Amino acid sequence: METQSSDSPVRTAHLPQVTEPRNPGMDLDLDWVRAVQANTSAIERRAATLPGRRSVKKDYQAAWLLKAITMIDLTTLSGDDTVGRVRRLCAKARQPVSPTLLRAMDMTPITTGAVCVYHDMVETAVEALEGTGIPVAAVSTGFPAGLSPFHLRVAEIEESVQAGAEEIDIVISRRHVLSGNWQALYDEMKAFRAACGDAHVKAILATGELGSLRNVARASLVCMMAGADFIKTSTGKESVNATLPVSLVMIRAIRDYYDRTGYRVGYKPAGGISKAKDALVYLALIKDELGDRWLEPDLFRFGASSLLGDIERQLEHYVTGAYSAGYRHSMG
Repeated sequence: METQSSDSPVRTAHLPQVTEPRNPGMDLDLDWVRAVQANTSAIERRAATLPGRRSVKKDYQAAWLLKAITMIDLTTLSGDDTVGRVRRLCAKARQPVSPTLLRAMDMTPITTGAVCVYHDMVETAVEALEGTGIPVAAVSTGFPAGLSPFHLRVAEIEESVQAGAEEIDIVISRRHVLSGNWQALYDEMKAFRAACGDAHVKAILATGELGSLRNVARASLVCMMAGADFIKTSTGKESVNATLPVSLVMIRAIRDYYDRTGYRVGYKPAGGISKAKDALVYLALIKDELGDRWLEPDLFRFGASSLLGDIERQLEHYVTGAYSAGYRHSMG
């Protein structure tokens, strides 16, 4: 498992922290935004072929799944979250895979990409992860609807950063997209980015509520122009969350932005990704459309927690030849 190949990008070291210049944003270019279109039927045809285009097995599959773990934002966003639950989740983030399995695969320890919580649990998570290098991400700006007063949304960001959050997942105002008010979306996103300071900001588009793939493409571009470090599909609370067609649109917007500006923006699909085989499809899509540089946790994350349990089951099958019960791989 120590050997690298083009099909096996896993590293046998702690979570890599790659230095990448932050996206500073740019002036709003409405001509570029309005020129963006989306051929829905072609996008859906391309997305439909993705699950069958790449197949990795045995050692290669195990390597890709280990890579996927380092890109998971382990998340708890429930009304019944407790200090104990968050601490258990953080313990899982520190040791997401059994040491026995890692030794069997000749792997050194790995961690998840981040832990994502509500503001009230930021200090608990920061304390539990002290010294690990695992960042705490806080959902903010009136998550998940984003309908609280604007000044309160900005203040919420500032308080989460002060509490120790290194990443802020904000939700945009969907009405700006649905009404085509791109200036308002740009100004909002720019204010959120400024409130984040040194903390990286992930812009949640709530793509299931934007009405069309063209709107998804344009909203992606506007958020990047306003300085988003990541663009993210969903809150996980919508009826439709991450899908392959939406991902293809957002990833190509990222590629176009990079080609135009030279700045790399990250991507985070969230909601509905719970199976190891789905994670492999998304990683293959990233590799095909953006290249290997995006296959690092500073530029790609999964917004999922149940995904980790299924990946663990697949890794145990790889090592032992038998599938284990799901309760053996609980979140804590």
